[in-house]
Amino acid sequence: MNKCNLDKQNTRLSKLPGLHLMGDLFECQCDSNCMHDAAWIERHCLKLIEDAGLTPIAHVFHSFGDGGGVTGMVVLAESHLSLHTWPEEGFVTVDVYVCNYSEGNRDKARQIFDAMVQTYAPQSPRTFSIDRA
Repeated sequence: MNKCNLDKQNTRLSKLPGLHLMGDLFECQCDSNCMHDAAWIERHCLKLIEDAGLTPIAHVFHSFGDGGGVTGMVVLAESHLSLHTWPEEGFVTVDVYVCNYSEGNRDKARQIFDAMVQTYAPQSPRTFSIDRA
């Protein structure tokens, strides 16, 4: 690809409307409530969203009980945050997606995602970042 095409591509990438961050968090070393307690996880996610300055619209978190995991989602005006825990495996998936139509939210998405990774303290994380068009 020549320099002219790279310049066009970089300009286009800098204006993409969204950032999608995903994590497969293996061998999590977190407290038990981070894996089992749907109410605690819900409060924690909402606090991280508030701290980042994003706008929650709706949220639902479900515990599978008896040592099972939690699945949860917060719908944001800017898009969403979701997570799923498998305590029996020490595994968590985290997904943060934000749009940037009215303002740049990329740093806010990274703030939330990084805090979630820190919360779960995975020994073997796999993280992915996708610029969404």
